Amino acid sequence: MTSIARFATLALTVALAAAGFATAPVLAQTSAGPAASAAPARRGADAALVRALQDHVWTLQSATDAEGRAIDAVQVPGHPFVLRFEGARTSLRGGCNQMMGSWRLSARNELRFSQLAGTMKACETPLMNADRQMSALLTQPLQASMQPGEAPVLRLESASRQSLSFSGQRTPQSLYGKPTRIFLEVNAQTVPCQPGAGAPTQCLQVRERRYDEKGLRVGEPGPWQAFYSPIEGYQHEPGVRNVLRINRFQRPQAPADASRYVYVLDLVVESEIVAK
Repeated sequence: MTSIARFATLALTVALAAAGFATAPVLAQTSAGPAASAAPARRGADAALVRALQDHVWTLQSATDAEGRAIDAVQVPGHPFVLRFEGARTSLRGGCNQMMGSWRLSARNELRFSQLAGTMKACETPLMNADRQMSALLTQPLQASMQPGEAPVLRLESASRQSLSFSGQRTPQSLYGKPTRIFLEVNAQTVPCQPGAGAPTQCLQVRERRYDEKGLRVGEPGPWQAFYSPIEGYQHEPGVRNVLRINRFQRPQAPADASRYVYVLDLVVESEIVAK
């Protein structure tokens, strides 16, 4: 079986650096607004708003210009932008590439993003254009406001009255606590499986990989196994092999018909097309 590189693979040292190892990430930078500090500003900032930002995953629901017209370029059907505030870090995914950086919130609830770094995939034109347009929207200071509730709404508005509206969903961290970081290699092809008493279906094939503090692989990968649980944030494409950096959370009390673990995609470390 031969393989063809689909796009430039992210260096494993980049993934491990973001995980806390002493290696500097080298990613493509996108345009962004005035530089933010390494940590979100809290002195004088609305503590409740800071907590709400960090405790939710924010999915773009609408984007409008000063006249109230939809900004269609950042609303590609089936590819909503998802924004996360993780401590001092922020990440944005939904177009072509994942973008990462830092953020700060002022005492007047003015939100600023640092210069963002992005992965370097090549995608269909609408998705790459969505990345560019969203980056442009984030180049300016944004006034943040929150509509609280079980599904809160975050509204970001620029001085030129462009508006982004996001709906919030609780993060696994806020529900389950600190995760365990693991790496899973996902086979290009799925396999038939039957989870528990459920109907037969197709499951991912995965095997665990391990790395040392220098980002070098350690030992042999584990055996291929059918993987019955969903991986939040990951959508498998048949014929494409991936290595994923995963945050694994343990449920305090798992339902009888569900895994005791919740798996959340943190980063696609490697990706390639595999020819049969």
